[in-house]
Amino acid sequence: MPIIIIAMKNPVVHFEIPADDTTRASEFYHKAFGWEIMPFPEMKYTGLRSADIDEKNNNMPTELGRINGGMYERSADLPVPSITVNVPSIDEAIERVKTAGGSVVREKVSVGGMGFIAYIKDTEGNVMGMWEDAPKA
Repeated sequence: MPIIIIAMKNPVVHFEIPADDTTRASEFYHKAFGWEIMPFPEMKYTGLRSADIDEKNNNMPTELGRINGGMYERSADLPVPSITVNVPSIDEAIERVKTAGGSVVREKVSVGGMGFIAYIKDTEGNVMGMWEDAPKA
């Protein structure tokens, strides 16, 4: 049987979990799974590290296929967990999403000089994040 290799486009790179009480949820994920909790109060966001990282490589996971995530306060437009897909250009991806029948939930915003994020809704009502890395200096 031949092995088929498929080039991965726009891989899943992050997960996010909404919470009504981020302190309570942080304690849960730390106790239940041993995840490292990293609060970013200025961003109203909590990092969730489920994989070891390479600090020399933009804090990317050291194991292929592993991802880390984050947590935010639940809101009406982001009520359930979501995955985030890496795209070369959020602006171009948003146009493709609209052409395919989806919509924008939250427009593109900068995230601490690391990159940009936007949230979209697919044709089934699922919300997903899209991530664009910041240009390399």
